[in-house]
Amino acid sequence: MADETRTIAYICPSCRQSVIVERSVFQLAATPNELPCPCGKSALRVEMMGDRIRLDVPCIYCGKTHAVTCSSRDFLHRRGLAFSCGASGLDCCYVGEETTVYGAVRRLEEAVDKLDAQAGERGSFLDEVVMNEVLGELKDIAQRGGISCSCGSKRWKLQVNYSSVDLICADCGGDLRIPAATQSDIEDICCKQSLRIHGKDC
Repeated sequence: MADETRTIAYICPSCRQSVIVERSVFQLAATPNELPCPCGKSALRVEMMGDRIRLDVPCIYCGKTHAVTCSSRDFLHRRGLAFSCGASGLDCCYVGEETTVYGAVRRLEEAVDKLDAQAGERGSFLDEVVMNEVLGELKDIAQRGGISCSCGSKRWKLQVNYSSVDLICADCGGDLRIPAATQSDIEDICCKQSLRIHGKDC
């Protein structure tokens, strides 16, 4: 267990640089962890509390710190987890395997560049064109019967956020986040013939 590691990342709302750190499971379990930005103006805090993990995450969108929790099992074993700003749906933190987290941060950096370019002119979505393309691709996949959950269900709901779309299993409540902010998000969804929601009990 001591050799297992988790990569944790966020973008500092003050200096707007990515903060990406790796921690062993042992380090995470031993004591609450504070993961500061080198600029010294923000820090992400992680604390293990039995079978739950609490994170206090600085948010690039609203500048506040969001308190989020998830199961220890998901935090320690899922390939990738995303935590989002409740006001915008824009991701503010990633946890998981190194390659998954680095890929997600790259996409978030592109989204933040768009956000900065639009300063003061925010619409319903970070990028209307990208959102419409992603929703169109999701509709095509759904019409082919290509959306299912690992719990076995084919019933799902859609939640459209500021820069992403969540597919939520109608039976177990598991979810799958589809980024919808950048050109690379369109390219990613166009390559998929099917989508599998990660069931809550799977």
